Amino acid sequence: MNNNENIFSYEKLSIYVPKLLNRFKIEYEKQDRSGVYGETQRHLAYNSNRIEGSTLTYNQTSSLFDTKTLSSNEEQLIRSKDVEEMNGHFVMFNNMLKTYNDELTEQLIKNYHYDLKIGVFEDKANGYPVGEYKNRGNRVSDIATASPQEVPIRMKKLLEWYNNIPHKTLKDLAEFHYKYETIHPFQDGNGRTGRIILFKECLKNNIFPFIVEDSKKGEYYKCLNNAQKGNVQSLVNFFKTEQQEYYKLVQDLILDQTQEPTPTEIEEENDDIDL
Repeated sequence: MNNNENIFSYEKLSIYVPKLLNRFKIEYEKQDRSGVYGETQRHLAYNSNRIEGSTLTYNQTSSLFDTKTLSSNEEQLIRSKDVEEMNGHFVMFNNMLKTYNDELTEQLIKNYHYDLKIGVFEDKANGYPVGEYKNRGNRVSDIATASPQEVPIRMKKLLEWYNNIPHKTLKDLAEFHYKYETIHPFQDGNGRTGRIILFKECLKNNIFPFIVEDSKKGEYYKCLNNAQKGNVQSLVNFFKTEQQEYYKLVQDLILDQTQEPTPTEIEEENDDIDL
């Protein structure tokens, strides 16, 4: 990727955020699932849950969102938790759209967690707090997460630092994300709440959003681990790549193809200029 492509992906795409927000607003209010709202719901819920171990396919996720029904071949067992969390993710995304312009607070993050987890029987049976911070320790790979006693203090400090940044960039979001995942404030659902926060904060700060794809789970975890060890730029670069992938997914759903050039066309025009 050359420097022009880097500038294109990060700066050029931001001009399409208002168009994306406008389509989200119109389609959500009408519950129109044929456009960018539905496409984003399906892809974000599928990938974010799949990263965490969901067994539902993309087609099953789409069916659940579009028709509230689910079909399976006789050889596949469908876990109730996967269905419950998928439905919870749909609700969490809707709440995110309603609150995308709000300041990020502890209560708002807890609300997102509540949306995701309130209908999950297994979590209730295990005694996991829903919409509240964890009450037992948890571990993630070789990263030392915060103890239950440390979570409130560390979350307060994290949000104070983040909310005091006047003009937030993708790098700021990447720093917040790795710090949030290091704290791991909830018993379960940290990755999914962390990624919905990324989407929300992109919309709020005029940064083109992105979906972390399950097919790139290994790279995502590697970049997240690198960031937790001091190399934040690798995570930023990964997010930039995912921005471009999300744009390719939704460009024809947010742009009037008859009136305005797409970033791809702009890039091709630039490539024709001899410097």
